[in-house]
Amino acid sequence: MKKFEEKTIKSEQVFNGKIINLQVDDVTLPNGKTAKRELVKHPGAVAVIPITKDNKIIFVEQYRKPLEKSLIEIPAGKLDSNENPLAAAVRELEEETGYTTNDLSFVTSFYTSPGFADELVHIYVTDQLVKMENPPQGDDDEFVEVLELTLDEAKEYVVEERIHDAKTNYAILYLHALGRL
Repeated sequence: MKKFEEKTIKSEQVFNGKIINLQVDDVTLPNGKTAKRELVKHPGAVAVIPITKDNKIIFVEQYRKPLEKSLIEIPAGKLDSNENPLAAAVRELEEETGYTTNDLSFVTSFYTSPGFADELVHIYVTDQLVKMENPPQGDDDEFVEVLELTLDEAKEYVVEERIHDAKTNYAILYLHALGRL
Protein backbone atom coordinates (compact mmCIF):
# COMPACT_ATOMS: atom_id res chain seq x y z
CA MET A 1 0.00 0.00 0.00
CA LYS A 2 1.31 3.47 -0.89
CA LYS A 3 1.99 5.87 1.96
CA PHE A 4 -1.35 7.30 3.19
CA GLU A 5 -3.34 5.37 0.55
CA GLU A 6 -6.92 4.55 1.39
CA LYS A 7 -8.02 1.28 -0.21
CA THR A 8 -11.64 1.25 -1.45
CA ILE A 9 -13.65 -1.66 -0.06
CA LYS A 10 -17.04 -0.65 -1.43
CA SER A 11 -18.32 2.21 -3.59
CA GLU A 12 -21.94 3.31 -3.94
CA GLN A 13 -23.16 5.96 -6.36
CA VAL A 14 -25.91 7.92 -4.57
CA PHE A 15 -26.64 10.67 -7.13
CA ASN A 16 -26.04 11.03 -10.86
CA GLY A 17 -26.59 14.64 -11.96
CA LYS A 18 -26.05 16.94 -14.91
CA ILE A 19 -22.86 18.47 -13.47
CA ILE A 20 -21.75 16.19 -10.65
CA ASN A 21 -22.09 12.64 -9.41
CA LEU A 22 -21.97 11.74 -5.73
CA GLN A 23 -20.63 8.51 -4.32
CA VAL A 24 -19.94 7.10 -0.88
CA ASP A 25 -16.91 4.86 -0.49
CA ASP A 26 -15.99 2.58 2.38
CA VAL A 27 -12.21 2.59 2.70
CA THR A 28 -9.47 0.90 4.65
CA LEU A 29 -7.14 3.50 6.20
CA PRO A 30 -3.34 3.15 6.41
CA ASN A 31 -3.70 2.07 10.07
CA GLY A 32 -6.10 -0.76 9.11
CA LYS A 33 -9.28 0.91 10.40
CA THR A 34 -12.19 1.70 8.10
CA ALA A 35 -13.96 4.96 7.25
CA LYS A 36 -16.57 6.40 4.89
CA ARG A 37 -15.69 8.98 2.24
CA GLU A 38 -18.32 11.14 0.50
CA LEU A 39 -17.00 12.03 -2.96
CA VAL A 40 -18.07 14.53 -5.60
CA LYS A 41 -17.11 13.34 -9.08
CA HIS A 42 -16.80 16.15 -11.64
CA PRO A 43 -15.69 16.04 -15.30
CA GLY A 44 -13.30 18.99 -14.83
CA ALA A 45 -13.38 22.56 -16.04
CA VAL A 46 -11.47 25.22 -17.91
CA ALA A 47 -10.90 28.93 -17.32
CA VAL A 48 -9.37 31.68 -19.42
CA ILE A 49 -7.51 34.84 -18.44
CA PRO A 50 -8.41 37.10 -21.40
CA ILE A 51 -6.35 40.29 -21.72
CA THR A 52 -7.40 43.08 -24.09
CA LYS A 53 -5.08 45.15 -26.28
CA ASP A 54 -5.34 47.98 -23.74
CA ASN A 55 -4.22 45.66 -20.91
CA LYS A 56 -7.57 45.08 -19.25
CA ILE A 57 -8.79 41.71 -18.07
CA ILE A 58 -12.17 40.51 -19.29
CA PHE A 59 -14.39 39.15 -16.55
CA VAL A 60 -17.97 37.94 -16.38
CA GLU A 61 -20.39 38.61 -13.58
CA GLN A 62 -22.94 35.93 -12.83
CA TYR A 63 -25.19 34.78 -10.04
CA ARG A 64 -23.93 31.79 -8.07
CA LYS A 65 -26.86 30.02 -6.42
CA PRO A 66 -24.83 28.10 -3.81
CA LEU A 67 -23.57 31.47 -2.51
CA GLU A 68 -26.83 33.39 -3.10
CA LYS A 69 -24.89 36.25 -4.69
CA SER A 70 -23.19 37.39 -7.87
CA LEU A 71 -19.47 37.00 -8.37
CA ILE A 72 -17.11 38.50 -10.88
CA GLU A 73 -14.98 35.74 -12.41
CA ILE A 74 -12.74 34.94 -15.32
CA PRO A 75 -14.65 33.09 -18.08
CA ALA A 76 -14.90 29.40 -17.26
CA GLY A 77 -16.97 26.30 -17.75
CA LYS A 78 -17.33 22.58 -17.37
CA LEU A 79 -15.65 20.16 -19.71
CA ASP A 80 -17.99 18.08 -21.82
CA SER A 81 -17.41 14.32 -21.91
CA ASN A 82 -13.97 13.56 -23.42
CA GLU A 83 -13.57 17.21 -24.48
CA ASN A 84 -10.09 18.59 -25.04
CA PRO A 85 -9.45 21.32 -22.41
CA LEU A 86 -7.91 23.72 -24.96
CA ALA A 87 -10.98 23.43 -27.22
CA ALA A 88 -13.26 23.86 -24.21
CA ALA A 89 -11.37 26.99 -23.16
CA VAL A 90 -11.93 28.58 -26.59
CA ARG A 91 -15.61 27.55 -26.48
CA GLU A 92 -16.16 29.10 -23.05
CA LEU A 93 -14.30 32.29 -24.02
CA GLU A 94 -16.52 32.68 -27.09
CA GLU A 95 -19.81 31.84 -25.35
CA GLU A 96 -19.25 33.99 -22.29
CA THR A 97 -17.43 37.02 -23.72
CA GLY A 98 -18.01 37.18 -27.48
CA TYR A 99 -14.25 37.08 -28.10
CA THR A 100 -12.19 34.32 -29.65
CA THR A 101 -8.48 33.59 -30.00
CA ASN A 102 -6.04 31.33 -31.81
CA ASP A 103 -3.38 31.85 -29.16
CA LEU A 104 -4.09 30.31 -25.76
CA SER A 105 -1.18 29.48 -23.45
CA PHE A 106 -1.52 26.92 -20.68
CA VAL A 107 -0.91 28.38 -17.21
CA THR A 108 -1.67 25.60 -14.72
CA SER A 109 -4.19 23.05 -13.51
CA PHE A 110 -5.41 22.73 -9.94
CA TYR A 111 -7.88 20.72 -7.87
CA THR A 112 -10.64 22.90 -6.44
CA SER A 113 -11.50 20.95 -3.27
CA PRO A 114 -9.44 17.74 -3.03
CA GLY A 115 -10.87 16.87 0.38
CA PHE A 116 -14.14 15.76 -1.22
CA ALA A 117 -14.08 16.45 -4.98
CA ASP A 118 -11.99 15.42 -7.99
CA GLU A 119 -12.69 18.58 -10.07
CA LEU A 120 -9.56 19.68 -11.95
CA VAL A 121 -9.55 23.18 -13.48
CA HIS A 122 -7.21 23.99 -16.39
CA ILE A 123 -6.30 27.69 -16.73
CA TYR A 124 -5.18 29.38 -19.95
CA VAL A 125 -4.17 32.95 -20.78
CA THR A 126 -4.36 35.00 -23.96
CA ASP A 127 -3.68 38.57 -25.01
CA GLN A 128 -4.61 37.86 -28.64
CA LEU A 129 -8.36 38.48 -28.59
CA VAL A 130 -10.62 38.97 -31.60
CA LYS A 131 -14.15 40.33 -31.14
CA MET A 132 -16.64 38.00 -32.86
CA GLU A 133 -19.38 39.36 -35.12
CA ASN A 134 -21.76 36.50 -34.30
CA PRO A 135 -20.65 34.84 -31.06
CA PRO A 136 -22.21 31.49 -30.15
CA GLN A 137 -25.01 31.53 -27.60
CA GLY A 138 -24.19 30.35 -24.11
CA ASP A 139 -26.21 27.90 -22.06
CA ASP A 140 -29.95 28.63 -21.78
CA ASP A 141 -29.74 28.83 -17.99
CA GLU A 142 -26.61 31.00 -17.85
CA PHE A 143 -26.83 34.78 -17.58
CA VAL A 144 -23.58 36.76 -17.61
CA GLU A 145 -22.49 40.34 -17.95
CA VAL A 146 -19.07 41.07 -19.43
CA LEU A 147 -16.82 43.68 -17.86
CA GLU A 148 -13.23 44.80 -18.28
CA LEU A 149 -11.02 45.73 -15.35
CA THR A 150 -7.44 46.82 -14.91
CA LEU A 151 -5.31 44.62 -12.68
CA ASP A 152 -5.49 47.27 -9.92
CA GLU A 153 -9.29 47.37 -10.18
CA ALA A 154 -9.42 43.58 -10.02
CA LYS A 155 -7.27 43.60 -6.87
CA GLU A 156 -9.70 46.08 -5.28
CA TYR A 157 -12.60 43.76 -6.19
CA VAL A 158 -10.76 40.97 -4.34
CA VAL A 159 -10.58 43.16 -1.23
CA GLU A 160 -14.30 43.94 -1.58
CA GLU A 161 -15.04 40.19 -2.07
CA ARG A 162 -16.74 40.84 -5.40
CA ILE A 163 -14.02 38.58 -6.80
CA HIS A 164 -14.06 35.72 -4.35
CA ASP A 165 -13.38 32.40 -6.08
CA ALA A 166 -10.16 30.41 -6.34
CA LYS A 167 -9.66 30.39 -10.12
CA THR A 168 -10.12 34.16 -10.45
CA ASN A 169 -7.96 34.94 -7.42
CA TYR A 170 -5.31 32.67 -8.91
CA ALA A 171 -5.53 34.54 -12.23
CA ILE A 172 -5.05 37.90 -10.52
CA LEU A 173 -2.15 36.60 -8.44
CA TYR A 174 -0.58 35.11 -11.57
CA LEU A 175 -0.78 38.42 -13.48
CA HIS A 176 0.46 40.37 -10.47
CA ALA A 177 3.41 38.02 -9.84
CA LEU A 178 4.50 38.25 -13.47
CA GLY A 179 4.14 42.02 -13.49
CA ARG A 180 2.24 41.36 -16.67
CA LEU A 181 -0.17 44.31 -16.55
